[in-house]
Amino acid sequence: MIIPARLQEGDIIGICSPSSPVAGHCPKRLNRGIEELKSLGFKVKTAPNTLKINEYMAGTVEERVDDLHGLFADEEVKAIITTIGGTCSHQLLEHLDYNFIRNHPKILLGYSDITALHLAIHRMTGMTTYLGPAVLPQYGEWGGLIPYTKEHIIRTLMEGEKVVYMPSASHVMEHLWWDEEDNRAREQLDNKGPQAVRAGMGEGNIVAANVGTMLLLSATPYFPDLEGAILCIEDDPDETPSSIDRYLTQLRHMGIYGKINGLVIGRFHENVGFQDNQLGEMLKRVTEGYDIPIVTDMDFGHTDPMFILPNGIRARLHVSRSEIDFRLLEKPVN
Repeated sequence: MIIPARLQEGDIIGICSPSSPVAGHCPKRLNRGIEELKSLGFKVKTAPNTLKINEYMAGTVEERVDDLHGLFADEEVKAIITTIGGTCSHQLLEHLDYNFIRNHPKILLGYSDITALHLAIHRMTGMTTYLGPAVLPQYGEWGGLIPYTKEHIIRTLMEGEKVVYMPSASHVMEHLWWDEEDNRAREQLDNKGPQAVRAGMGEGNIVAANVGTMLLLSATPYFPDLEGAILCIEDDPDETPSSIDRYLTQLRHMGIYGKINGLVIGRFHENVGFQDNQLGEMLKRVTEGYDIPIVTDMDFGHTDPMFILPNGIRARLHVSRSEIDFRLLEKPVN
């Protein structure tokens, strides 16, 4: 396994848009995210096509691939942070030079649709990739990064800590239109914390992804090796209980629950519309016959704040009536 080097103050961060063109539509939000990165002590280099708008894509496939390859090739760039997700980062997968990426390892950070890149690069190169905050939604937050998110950036990517994933005190779901309404702090809600669905203990390498995006990779060489994994999944605010049920049922039909050693679900946005205990009961049904620890409402996904999940790093999940303990067993960066 290839574990990228940790970040240090003064390092150059590369920014690109492998999927959606939202950065081109929201330049003020992007600039605020860049300024937040600078406030953390980093320098910033923006890939040439980051602001491109090509319908629902940030440029052509070739332009987006060139941006990603260029940032991996640039020896000054120590990490790559994507601007946002979208719907089409998987268009890049057959065009990436995985041998080149393997020989130029560095942190790749983002979430949602970007997890297609995370999974494919990890699968094809053995390099650890990182599900975590993106430039527009997190770094571009009014007032800067939410402290919990900032803490996990420092602990995970700079200090290389074997993180114990403790719950945040509060979370945010309020939506403010970027570059129009996002001129104040969003409403903070009390965080009820992670919810136990099934007790047990499991260890394994983390596989972290947006579940709908991961399933796009089924029957391709980019689909992750889930044997013995701790599977960590999240999904979008536009999903519904029925669509999440479809995804979870598909995982059952693929035999995934018989392979993994634990299942960790990120906090869903309230717009998804789960009723009390609905998600837990759904999970019990789709995993019937499999004795794996399951927990929901962890601090990652399409709400804030969020911690960082390193693909390929070994972790332990312990779930009981009185305790939920999810922690890294290896350092996430070198």
